[in-house]
Amino acid sequence: MTSAPAATRPLQFVLDGEVICIEDPAPTMTVLQYLRDVAGRCGTKEGCGEGDCGACTVVLGERTDAAGIHYSAINACIRFLPTLDGRELVTVESLSGPGGAPHPVQSAMIDLHAAQCGFCTPGFVMSLFGLYLNQPAPDRDAVTLSLSGNLCRCTGYRPIIDAGLAMGNYPAPQRWSREDAQSADRRAKLDGMASAGPLRSRGYSAPRNVDELADEYAASPESLLLAGGTDIGLWVTQSLRELPPLIWLGDIDALRRIESREGGLWIGAAVTLTEAWPALLTQYPELAEQTERFASTPIRNSATLCGNLANGSPIGDSLPAMLALDALLDLRCGSNTRQLPLAQFYLDYRRTALQPGEFVQGVLVPLRNTDDLVASYKIARRQDQDISAVSVTFRIRRAGTRVIEARLAFGGMAATAKRAAATEQALTGAEWSLEAIRTAQSALTLDFAPLSDLRASSAYRLEVAAAVLERFYRESTGEAVRLPTTPLDPAELAP
Repeated sequence: MTSAPAATRPLQFVLDGEVICIEDPAPTMTVLQYLRDVAGRCGTKEGCGEGDCGACTVVLGERTDAAGIHYSAINACIRFLPTLDGRELVTVESLSGPGGAPHPVQSAMIDLHAAQCGFCTPGFVMSLFGLYLNQPAPDRDAVTLSLSGNLCRCTGYRPIIDAGLAMGNYPAPQRWSREDAQSADRRAKLDGMASAGPLRSRGYSAPRNVDELADEYAASPESLLLAGGTDIGLWVTQSLRELPPLIWLGDIDALRRIESREGGLWIGAAVTLTEAWPALLTQYPELAEQTERFASTPIRNSATLCGNLANGSPIGDSLPAMLALDALLDLRCGSNTRQLPLAQFYLDYRRTALQPGEFVQGVLVPLRNTDDLVASYKIARRQDQDISAVSVTFRIRRAGTRVIEARLAFGGMAATAKRAAATEQALTGAEWSLEAIRTAQSALTLDFAPLSDLRASSAYRLEVAAAVLERFYRESTGEAVRLPTTPLDPAELAP
């Protein structure tokens, strides 16, 4: 095994206006562990330890190309401390103004009686604070979306939502107004840290360009590439795994880009889901349900689209969408590059076509054909923050009324997300009709023999797959109106 590089400099990040320097940080220490056990900031709570409950929510500030700072809520419990390098960390303690004056978010929570036991309250405050810095007057949908990763077991959500709607009505605070958040002093501190070289310490490396990444990974292919960490973080907090050396992608500007390229929209490997989904919606607005229902806002603010694809989970919600759209992966190993259709990438459960030392640089999503029929559906127990029982994306291309190309991609139906080859064949060449849909529904059993598990039975998965295919047809002809997906009765899902 190649030894980890020696420490080059301390980890640096801003907290309450001070540049914090930590020599040789443990690579898998979480931000939550640092705050509670080292910094003594116990306002950030430990609830689930897996990014579900939101009690640990903090806000992260990062430099933007537009000479501003972008703030987003993230889960501290599964975010590794070294990934804060060059960034600003904001905790619930940071919000206190001169003389201990509460921030408008806190005032709204107090005035509208939005807390009871208080354990989850700091997380709600920080999620709303992230929204406060980005939207001066959020509507109800924006507030509820920002709170999709926060759970409360005693207060109920109505007063918390009311607080989110009211927080913009309070006078701007001296500290952490929107203007203060973008101050020249804050930007100068981040710019100063950016001039430092790459962070390399025991078991952790953060290259600044793709060539460095390729060289390091080729020399040490047993290393683990870290992008959002929303899955890898669980390996540490839940499975207590010892990880190999980590290579962080989040400091490589070239991998944080979204570009129009020949043949489609290119999304780099370090682009978060929060950034990727809106870009995809410009071409495929039918993916709106996946955009809102993929995990929660704090998870989407850390997780990356390419990380979800490379992970290869059969229930990764982006996989069916990218399969149906014929996405191409941009792969690199050393100085060699290749493109691989996503449909050829998944070999078996959690096994992909990546070679040792090879990594995903980005994904190319073909541009929209104006005549395509597209739809995407997620079937789960809850509307927010839930794992799919079945996730599907359909794309149909027609010549007149005849189907000339069918892409029907499913997640949760097999060991990998996959297209339904027999079902696609049954539709290709047929008239776009209910009769053709009936034939295609029968072919689903040739493509899938789903497992029964805690999320759904095999029979239910096959039944719902057939049902959403028919719904797709009826919506495309105007016989049905697309409605938001509602949570399922758990009794329907039991094996």
